[in-house]
Amino acid sequence: MTRITVLGGSGFIGSQLIEALRQRNLEYFAPAREENLSGQDLGTVIYCIGLTADFRTRPFDTVSAHVCRLLEIIRDCQFQSFIYLSTTRLYSQAAEIAREEDSIIVRPLDTGDLYNISKAMGESLALTATTKSTIVRLSNVYGPEFNSTNFLSSIIRAALNENKITLTTALDSEKDYVDVRSVVEVLVAMALRGCDQRIYNLASGANCANRKIANKLAQLTHCEVEVKPGSPRIRYPRIDISRLKKEFDFNPGNVLDDMEGLVNFHRSVTGSLNDLN
Repeated sequence: MTRITVLGGSGFIGSQLIEALRQRNLEYFAPAREENLSGQDLGTVIYCIGLTADFRTRPFDTVSAHVCRLLEIIRDCQFQSFIYLSTTRLYSQAAEIAREEDSIIVRPLDTGDLYNISKAMGESLALTATTKSTIVRLSNVYGPEFNSTNFLSSIIRAALNENKITLTTALDSEKDYVDVRSVVEVLVAMALRGCDQRIYNLASGANCANRKIANKLAQLTHCEVEVKPGSPRIRYPRIDISRLKKEFDFNPGNVLDDMEGLVNFHRSVTGSLNDLN
């Protein structure tokens, strides 16, 4: 069996993926980010290298992660297949439902679009440079990640540590959340079985509003919920996942159902840190 190379194995998704491969006794290779891989046969590659919340303050690192390192790997290495992790943020300007074949709109003058533009460039490079590539567009991935600066982790920590969360987007803002367990399951299946299509949306397929998440968190922690005055309403389109469901029988978790587990995880880590202090 061809080994699976995980690039970006120190990150959240990459580390969860490596653990899943280890548990299944599958052969894998997880090189350091700057390791020289030129000339090596990497087997099946899953490219997890990327920046998320801090891309605005690290523009050079963002482009390097999403495009430059990708270029080096595709140009200088051999591989059986190549899975590039992209983002459903590319659909931020889409209509009500976002599908894989939709056109992508980006705005170079908007500094927030640097992330989208670099991911789109990565997609284009991977799809053009080799016919062995597959693009997986991820929505907002959540799971047991204590130090993350993403939305869910941040408000859970605030609820537990400060007994209060302050939202900077309106309560009726909404977006898609997908659990890391489902993400890992699909990526392993793609690596082992191959893919029929070139691009897939990997999301829950249903948006969840800030109001529902805040209410659930208040129920679990008894925290106060505040919305910063003037917070905008940001609503992302619903992500169509019919392609993934048809080919891989995809059945993701629900973020509201998983909130209690996330809160308990953060409580356990916080308690362990307090014990050390």
